[in-house]
Amino acid sequence: MRIIGIDPGTGILGFGVIEVTHHSCKLVTAGVIRTAPHTSHEERLEEIFDGLTEIIAETQPDQCSIEKLFFTNNVTTAMTVAEARGVAVLVAQKAKLPIAEYTPQQIKQSLTGYGKADKKQVQEMVRIQLGLRDVPQPDDCADALAAAITHSLMTRFSD
Repeated sequence: MRIIGIDPGTGILGFGVIEVTHHSCKLVTAGVIRTAPHTSHEERLEEIFDGLTEIIAETQPDQCSIEKLFFTNNVTTAMTVAEARGVAVLVAQKAKLPIAEYTPQQIKQSLTGYGKADKKQVQEMVRIQLGLRDVPQPDDCADALAAAITHSLMTRFSD
């Protein structure tokens, strides 16, 4: 099974594709879609749409795992990120991918065993789970891979 994980964002959207076998997860590709801050919000959403559409076409995932949003203070940021997340969900839906959604706490819990783990702990577990030499960079990329790994674990436990 191949899973694309997505960490939503307007300026930087992380993605990571993993290949899951019965006993392991292997990195297929990972990175970020960066949009220029000086462009209009609409153009940035279009760039995200086009970029994710291309990544899904190239990597052919079977499922999509996307991080749910969690914001406490900045409503403006929450709204723009929610729109980028909506675009990501739309791209996955148009590609006919089943979509799983996980909160940041669920992702931390599944990777580290502790729902309030810090970012470095999660990144290190991503590195270990995928057998990588270094932690994937930037953080958004590692977060997307964490979402994909979480889905692989949740799917494994539900079988």
